Amino acid sequence: MSLYMNICMSNLHPTMLMALISSRLSIFLTLFLSSVAVAAAVQTPLKLPLLHKNPFPPAPSEALSADNHRLSTLFSALHKHLHPQLPVNSAASSGSGQYLVSLHLGTPPQRLLLVADTGSDLTWVSCSACRRHCSSRAASFFPRHSATFSPYHCFDRSCNLVPHPKNAPHCNHTRRHSTCRYEYSYSDGSITNGFFSHETTTFNTSAAKLVKFQHLSFGCGFWNSGPSVSGPAFNGAHGVLGLGRGPISFSSQLGRAFGHKFSYCLMDFTLAPPPTSYLLIGGGGSRNGAVARTKLSYTPLLVNPLSPTFYYIGIESVLINDVKLRINPAVWAINELGNGGTVLDSGTTLTFLPEPAYRRILAEFERLVKLPRSGQPSPGFDLCLNVSGISRTILPRLSFNLSGGSVFSPPPSNYFIDTAEGVKCLALQPVTTVEGFSVFGNLMQQGFTFEFDKDRSRLGFTRHGCGVP
Repeated sequence: MSLYMNICMSNLHPTMLMALISSRLSIFLTLFLSSVAVAAAVQTPLKLPLLHKNPFPPAPSEALSADNHRLSTLFSALHKHLHPQLPVNSAASSGSGQYLVSLHLGTPPQRLLLVADTGSDLTWVSCSACRRHCSSRAASFFPRHSATFSPYHCFDRSCNLVPHPKNAPHCNHTRRHSTCRYEYSYSDGSITNGFFSHETTTFNTSAAKLVKFQHLSFGCGFWNSGPSVSGPAFNGAHGVLGLGRGPISFSSQLGRAFGHKFSYCLMDFTLAPPPTSYLLIGGGGSRNGAVARTKLSYTPLLVNPLSPTFYYIGIESVLINDVKLRINPAVWAINELGNGGTVLDSGTTLTFLPEPAYRRILAEFERLVKLPRSGQPSPGFDLCLNVSGISRTILPRLSFNLSGGSVFSPPPSNYFIDTAEGVKCLALQPVTTVEGFSVFGNLMQQGFTFEFDKDRSRLGFTRHGCGVP
């Protein structure tokens, strides 16, 4: 049985629960930063390493399976926004987010590893009610060990930003210790349930200065079960760092101090040893925090009212070897039901495109590539090449014309992957359901710096400053 499923607080004495809860009413989310923290942090961005729990990339079949599960969860999250009782729904899926961020939470700080997820808003951690001798249960945050932990009161306005359990007790605003309860359910039946809380977090800035933030809102999950949020499928993470566009995401909460922008550079994790990727909260988008703005290309971030969490970009056309393919532009559009469009997602590995576009791209690659087809089966991939004995593989160049006039032209290594010794396969997949959307996964993003500028509602990208040292 999973560690997370053993967590329970039902047997706690009321006086013990009172020790967990602050009597002070919480302030609204947008006012959570203290003036001291703002002054200290606004000077330099936060530079957080993006880590790989497993130093080796997943096998292609494993990545495809995890991606299909994640997309199912993302699509489910899209349509759950139609229900007013679910204004926020975390779409983080188990194990498919390979990039982990180290977060220090509480006073004194407790180190946690969280999945960096641009496809969800809520930051949540697995919490334990353990009070003493807790060293054997390291995969948890221990609120009892922190002097600054405090759940929100259920009557606080911030409590309206998270979904609540169906059986949650009626909120009594006259009681001092009525906690704000949240519950997130996943398409595979997984659940995280606990207290919506706030805590002190500690970071190192890119200038090696220590900065504290005293009011980070997060989910403290005491009851977590299912493959998406517990056990080995969660890839050793202790929770999720939500980087979506919603008001409670990690990037939105810290945005007041850092100009409402963040960036990351995802390095090629197939290299040995794998280079370190970085997440930067604030301006300056390169690995060393100093990308010149003239080197960034920009495309607008589109808004889907039915899915405000996701980062949508507009694709106008696709080119292979600078030749525009005959693809109906309507396949890239967001329709009136909120379906369609293209999302940038750090937690998906491969790239998924609308089936009509995918079939046209596949046919063109099959026409242009002169290498022999592989006789070795690679389940789930339509085009696989035999590259045995070939010292340098030259493959057609795929490009995307984006809204705003920018062009995203990744190297072939971002969409042709090694599935076996001497075998390369096209790492694109079709989206066959009408309720879905296209996804640029983290493999397609590797080697680029991406800057998410929320104030100007635009995405900047460049290959400068994201190379191997």
